[in-house]
Amino acid sequence: MAKGIVIIGGGLSGLTLAFLLQKKGSEAIIIEASDRLGGRIQTVTGALGAPLELGATWFSEAHINLLELINELGLTKYPQHSEGISLFQTKSFEPPQQFFVPGAEFPSYRIAGGTQMLISALAQKLNPHNIHLNKEVTGIQQTDNNLILTTADGDSFDASSAIICIPPQLAAAKIQFSPGLPAPMAQVLPTVQTWMAGALKFTLEYDEPFWRNKGYSGMLYSHAGIVTEMYDHTNFSADKYGFTGFLNSGATAYSPELRKELVLQQLSELLGPKIMNPSAYFDKVWNDSFVMEGNPVILRPHQNNGHPVFSDSYMNDRLHFCGTETAAAFPGYMEGAIVAAKAVVASSFR
Repeated sequence: MAKGIVIIGGGLSGLTLAFLLQKKGSEAIIIEASDRLGGRIQTVTGALGAPLELGATWFSEAHINLLELINELGLTKYPQHSEGISLFQTKSFEPPQQFFVPGAEFPSYRIAGGTQMLISALAQKLNPHNIHLNKEVTGIQQTDNNLILTTADGDSFDASSAIICIPPQLAAAKIQFSPGLPAPMAQVLPTVQTWMAGALKFTLEYDEPFWRNKGYSGMLYSHAGIVTEMYDHTNFSADKYGFTGFLNSGATAYSPELRKELVLQQLSELLGPKIMNPSAYFDKVWNDSFVMEGNPVILRPHQNNGHPVFSDSYMNDRLHFCGTETAAAFPGYMEGAIVAAKAVVASSFR
């Protein structure tokens, strides 16, 4: 294919990078291994139309680059609901502790319509012919004048520059570099923790906010059940209702049907029988082949995120690393994805 800038990964960092390059007059090709854009952003729609988040959801006023992008794309932010009675469950055989939480002075925010609105808005700014789904890059070879990217289905892309926007650990496991990367990078790459890897997120949708009507905030923290934390997931216009949260990591071994049964059983004891009749239930284990590969040894959260090796370029300055784990600020978060994209553009595509 024609020589140009090639971005590996169609998540938030890759799409933001393509958008920033386009504003500078440079088109980029995006190669995405999965059948959708968004990476660790994934909004699904409930039976009643509620946007339900299985991936990245929240951000704050400290995330100035994300807020700037949201404004530029004409999207709307709104505060996460927190006011009301929240629950803390320490033991399954004891009543939960109740505590009242006022409305937050410095709230977390969500995007109206779901976080996927951010991905859709970015994609709509780009040439759809430059976006290739279901293509997994398996090799990057340096030549005298360019890079040749090969994919699992036998295609190849001739690149003047390539930017890797997938999790570093995944790049280390799935991409063969020829020649090999320098030792400092080769040693760090497989040890970078992928934020959200292994997380198990769930959502529920309801036709009424019965918990709010009883004065509950929808917030739950538990050491006793399959649900470890949960939050109100009512939409921006306050006419679609539900919850989102996280399940105990041990529940990855259960079937989705069993997870749903255990979730509803735990929540019915805390919030009453109406919890037993959701209009939709979804969950997602973030351990698929688009997030992580093998069993990386991770000793601490954000391990090697923002490592200095990611600020360098490789293969005659034609290969760059982007993605939220490479960011010098807020690595692992949506803000980090945008920080990383801006850094690559500023350093290598002026």
